[in-house]
Formats: sequence, C-alpha cells, structure tokens
Amino acid sequence: MKSAVLIFGFAVAIAAAGCGSSGTASDQPKPTAKTANAQGSEYVASDAKGIQTMTVKSAAVPEYLELAAHIEADPTRVVHVFAPAGGRITELKVRPWERVEKGQTLALLESSDLARAMADFHKSVADNDVKQKQLTRSEDLLAHHAIAEKDYQQAVADARSSKAALEASREQILLFGMDPDKAASQLRVTAPRSGVILDVGAAQGEFSKSLDAPMPLCTIADISTVWALGDVYEKDLNAVKSGQDALITLNAYPDQHLSGKISVVSDTVDPVTRTLHVRVILPNNDGRIKPAMFGSIRILRSTSQGILVPTAAVIREGTEAYVFVGKGNGKYERRNVKLARTFDGSVEITSGLSAGDTIVSEGALLLREGAQD
Repeated sequence: MKSAVLIFGFAVAIAAAGCGSSGTASDQPKPTAKTANAQGSEYVASDAKGIQTMTVKSAAVPEYLELAAHIEADPTRVVHVFAPAGGRITELKVRPWERVEKGQTLALLESSDLARAMADFHKSVADNDVKQKQLTRSEDLLAHHAIAEKDYQQAVADARSSKAALEASREQILLFGMDPDKAASQLRVTAPRSGVILDVGAAQGEFSKSLDAPMPLCTIADISTVWALGDVYEKDLNAVKSGQDALITLNAYPDQHLSGKISVVSDTVDPVTRTLHVRVILPNNDGRIKPAMFGSIRILRSTSQGILVPTAAVIREGTEAYVFVGKGNGKYERRNVKLARTFDGSVEITSGLSAGDTIVSEGALLLREGAQD
C-alpha cells in the first residue's frame, strides 16, 4: 500500500512539472508581414556598399503647364515648285522625302512655250544686228551730209527698239530658268532652294500647264528650322508670354528634351476650340525632327517651396509609399510618405518627411528587416 502511494505521488509531480513548463520556439506566434512592415520598423543593410543616402532639403517645386504640340515646317521656308512654262513632262527626277540642293534638276519638259520664246529670241538677235548696222551706216552718211537728219533719227529709234526687243526676249528665256545662248526646246526645272521634297504632284508623261496647274510639280521644305505649335486655353493665357522658356518633348524621342523659347502667342482666339496658338522655333540641323510629329510643350507656370526626393528613394506597395530614413549606426526606419507631382526623376513629398532628414536615395531594396531589441 505504501509503495502504491509513493508511485502515485511521483506521477502527480511529473504531471505538474509538465503543466508548468513553457512551449517550444516553434509553438510561439510569428509576427505577421503587416507587423514587420509597419511604420517605424527598423531595418539594417545586408550590403551597405550599395546604399547611398542624402539629406532632404526644401527646394523650389515647379508647376508646369503642359500643351499638346505638333511639328510643322516653317511656311517661309516651304517652296511650291511650278514649271515656268507649259509642256509635257518627259522625266521626273525626284521622289518624296529626297534631299535636293539648290539648282538641282527636278524635272525635264518638252515645252512649246520655250520653243516659241527661243524663236523670238533668235529673231530679235537677227533684227538687232540689222538695225545696229543700219545705225552705223546712217551715222556715216549723216557725217557726209548724204541723208537727212530725220532719216538718221529714224535709224536711231529703230536700233533702240530692236535692242529693247532683244533684251525682252532674253529675259523671257531667263525667266524660264534657261540660258538664252544654250537653250533648246527641252525645259529644265531646277530647285530654287535646298531642302527636302515633301510631296510630288505630277508624274512622267503628264502635261503641265505652267502656273495655271492645280498642283505644283513638287514641294520643297527647308527643315533646318521647324515650328513646334501648341494650343493654350484662355484660362491659362496668363502663364504664357513671348520670349518665355519652353521645354519640348517629342513622342519619337521621349527621353530627350529640347529647349526653346516661345516666339509668338497668337492675338486671336479660335472660336471653335477657344484656344490661342503658341509657337516655339526649334533648330533641326540634323533633320531628326520631322514635320507632323507629335509631342508636348512644357511651360513653367509658377514655383513653390516643398520637398523633392529622387523617385528611386520611394518604394510603392499597393496604395502605400514609403522611404527609409537613416537613424545612425547603419540602422534605417521605414516611414510612410504621401506623394504629389513627379518631375524628371524626382517626386514631391507632401507629408512624412522634413528638411534635414537623411534618407536612402539609392539601394532601398537592399535593406532587410532586422528586429531590434
């Protein structure tokens, strides 16, 4: 009986000791991801070499006016080329978007107008030779009193008239762009300036009616300088002035920004769109900017003081955004921030940071959570 009591007491003691002991580490609850990523959590860098920090400063935050824009050739540098005389096109030597130099042959025409002008010129040359010789003889005869004064005056008038007719016929051929001493019935149409062929309005074999033609033979544009045109609404007109700096971005080159100045703001409002036209002149010596390209014109409206940080410093998770603020000794604190406008690699912070805070500007993703005691 005594042995049984001792055994029962020993079993009770073991059970009591088991009930009073703590659970194992695997039985303890782990912090949730939400708790681990909460505001104010401290982090340490796994690779401090990849982390760069910066001190937050108050800076001028720009407010821009963005205008949709398109590119046009300068109308004063666009030439519509018409044949100076009527005729049939025997050869068209250019195609759209080819570059041409001033004086280059664009087309060849068989022209009856040029043939008639050449005939008139040769006739004038012959008539002028006769009249000049008659004047010389009249001068000699008058000196010897062999003719009357009125006959000499008539010879002078005839010589002047023939010379004027010769000059007029010569000018007519020069107007056709031909050399009177070398011209034939084939008319050569040349480029009046260097540039790019925007379009061609004729084809080989067609008959050109000279300046009466409904379409030019071709259109040449010098695009070494182009226009960026945008439209500004009446309510934004106070922010736009002639001579103001502007930044142009083209859809074709989104990573490149072209600087220019507003040359003209139109004086009239479009009654349909209720906008005014804005023009920015851009140099285009390399020809990379093409007419009809689309883009935008950015104009500085105003500035205000605020906090700007690099976009690489901000980490976004869902609807939240946060940065890592340095606490010293290689420790960083997560801090939620509110974002506003974005400008060329920087973002405006409206709350969560103050001037003087040290934040991770690059390498934020290298940080890992380290629970601190």
